[in-house]
This record gives sequence, C-alpha cells and structure tokens, in this order.
Amino acid sequence: MRSSPPPDSCCALRKWPGPARPGPSMARVVGMFKTLRTHWKKSTVGVCLCAWGGSWVYGKHCDNLLRRAACQEAQVFGNQSIPSSMQVKKATVFLNPAACKGKARNLFEKNAAPILHLSGLDVTIVKTDYEGQAKKLLELMENTDLIIIAGGDGTVQEVITGLLRRADEAAFSKIPIGFIPLGKTSTLSHTLYPESTNQVQCITNATLAILKGETVPLDILQIKGEKEQPVFAVTGLRWGSYRDTGVKVSKYWYLGPLKTKAAHLFSTLKKWPQKHQASLMYLGPTERPPEESEEKLPRAPLYVRIYRRLLQYWSHPAKEVPQEAAHEAWKEMKLSTIELSITTRNRKLDLTHTEDFMNICIEPDTVSKGNFINRGSQKMLDPQMCPEGSLCLQASKCILKLPEGTEGFFGLDSEEYEAMPVEVKLLPRKLRFFCDPQRRKQGLQAAVK
Repeated sequence: MRSSPPPDSCCALRKWPGPARPGPSMARVVGMFKTLRTHWKKSTVGVCLCAWGGSWVYGKHCDNLLRRAACQEAQVFGNQSIPSSMQVKKATVFLNPAACKGKARNLFEKNAAPILHLSGLDVTIVKTDYEGQAKKLLELMENTDLIIIAGGDGTVQEVITGLLRRADEAAFSKIPIGFIPLGKTSTLSHTLYPESTNQVQCITNATLAILKGETVPLDILQIKGEKEQPVFAVTGLRWGSYRDTGVKVSKYWYLGPLKTKAAHLFSTLKKWPQKHQASLMYLGPTERPPEESEEKLPRAPLYVRIYRRLLQYWSHPAKEVPQEAAHEAWKEMKLSTIELSITTRNRKLDLTHTEDFMNICIEPDTVSKGNFINRGSQKMLDPQMCPEGSLCLQASKCILKLPEGTEGFFGLDSEEYEAMPVEVKLLPRKLRFFCDPQRRKQGLQAAVK
C-alpha cells in the first residue's frame, strides 16, 4: 500500500500565483489610453470639439438665464395696476428684419418681444420690407405713446427722418423713442446703454431701459440739399477717403483680420494723394436756452382770468418798434482735406453745457500712406476720432459747397447719400431717447468731473 506524499512535497508542486489580472473595466481604460496615444491627432481634434461644444452649451444656458431674469423684471411692470380712467400705453415698434445680415427678426422675437409683451404695453410691430419704407410709414402713423426702433444706424436714421418730416412734427417730436440695437452698426447704443460684449444682454438691457422710463435729450442734425427734402441724422456726416475705404472693407473678407489694412493699402495704390476740396461757411455756437418744465401750472381762479381779459381788452395796444434783424456773423474758408466730419455731441452725454454746437473736424490732406493705413484701422473702431493736426471747429450751422463735377458719397449715420452742396443745421435737444438710468448717472458724474 502506497503512502501519501508528505504535505511539503504537495505544496512544492503548486504554481506560485502571479500579479492579479486587470478586470474588464480596467482593461477598457487601458485600451482607451493606448488608442488615444496611437491616434493622437484625431484625439486632439476630438478634445477641441468637445471643449467648444461644452462652451457653446454653457453660453446658451447663460443666455437663457439672462432672458429669464429680464422677463421676471418685466413682469413686475406688467403686474402694476393702473386707474380705470387711464388707457394702456401704446408702443409702435419699427423692426428691420434685414439688419444684422437677416438675423434681426430672430433676435427681436427671442430677446425683446417677450419683455415688451410681459410689461403690459399695447405693442404694434411694423416690419419694413425695403429701404426707405420706414419714412413712408411714419407719415401714416397714428397717435402712439412710444416709438421703438429695432435695428441699426440705418433704421434709426430712416425713422427720425420720417418723424421730423411730418407736418405735425412739433407734437410728434415730443414722443419718447426707444432703441433696441439689432444692426451690425449700432452707434447709438454706446450712448444710451452700458458697454456689453454679450449680445443678448445688450438687447435685454435696452428693452428694460424702455420700461424704466428714463430719457435723455439728444441733438439732431438737419442736412438739406438744394432741391431734396431734408434728411436727419443722430450721429453725423462723413465725407472723405476713410469713409469710402471703410465701405469696401467687407469685400476683402477672405483676408481675415488683415482685411482692414488691405483695403486701405489697395486704396492708396489706386489713387494718391486723395484730396477733397470744398468751401465751408459756418456760424459759431449758440447759447443754450433754459429747458422747459414739463409740469403744468395750476389754472388761475375765475375772477383772476376775467380781470386779465378785461385788462387786455381796455388797454391800448403797444406800438411795435421795428427791430433790425440780427446780423449773423458767417465765417468762410476754403478747405482741402482727406476727410471732413460734422458730428453731434451725443456720444458723450453732458446736460450741463451752456452752449449748443456741433463739431466740425477737418483733417489735413498731407498724410503719408503708412499713416493713412494705420489711421484707417483706428477709424473703423472709432469713426468720430479727430486725429492730431486736424482743424476742429464748433458751429451751430454750416453750408458746405462742393466744386462742380464732384463725385462720391456722404455717410449719414452709416447710410450713403450722393455728395452735393448741403446746409447742415443743429437741432439741439430735439428728440428724447430712453436711456439706462445707470448710464445717465455716469454721464452726469462725468460732466461734473
């Protein structure tokens, strides 16, 4: 009978256990890292796409939060009770769907329209189909409590031109105007609202400013040709090489960030030097009259009114003393410039000025090609920039005479008009625009400083 092997020999025949094999989840992770290391180019592109997608989703989420907060704030205005004898305020919106490359309609309906409807206003939306239609629609517009412009600089220029061309413009010019920036160029938004890089926030802030009711008076320029009807502008008039070249910048979109400098470089190759000659007559600033109080004085008692009527009836009419017409001290000068600009002072609000005037900037025509290219890039960001060496004038009225055969275009609030002899007149504090209360406060503090 065999004897069983000793325990020690049995243990010696067993295989020593090695390291534990990775489980299926661990193997999957290791395989993923090996794949990423093998295809690192595809992996890099994938990571970048995921990061961009996450940022885009987060941005949309933040925009929705901004819209929700704005709607909640507008709901507070809508919940306010009004007396039964008072009617709901009517707001007429002039919307340019073609602004911002056709995106204006979608931007308005998603960001501004819900706020206006929640505020309790009786909103009427008028959509323009072609250029110049807003001017014609303003002639047929009935009474309204608010006028809201939804678009860019061109839409603003059309609406105020149609408004001030009306026969009853004295009454309609007292209607407050709101501006919702939807266009590619919205210069007026820098004056009325705080700076913002988020488009949704900019639109919602502008719409809420209309509901808050704070307004500021803005100057208007009246530009009148020899035969044409007057045109009105909020920003100003530009005539020269920088404006002409700035219009062509978009043609060089394929050059990316170099398109601005390329456009100005190609402009110097076609024609140089670029001089614009004209004759300018102008009047100096005028003293600002005191602002009329909007509060109505209480009506006098009946016996006081009867006494005044009797006194006026029995008193002898005063003899009219002929007064000599005040002689206007016109100043005249010949100019040769690379660009001429006539602008209002709306960009920097200051309600403490004692004089009314518009700024005339006459830039020298002795500019090198290098300075022309650099300065042109700066003027794309700040069209009202008046560089060193320019002649700056202050005037309440001016007449610009061009030589016969002069070709080219004026830029009136970013809109093109054929260059011709014109008379430019300042209409101080002509229209009132809704303004963000914080922006108004900052403007007043800057004026005090």
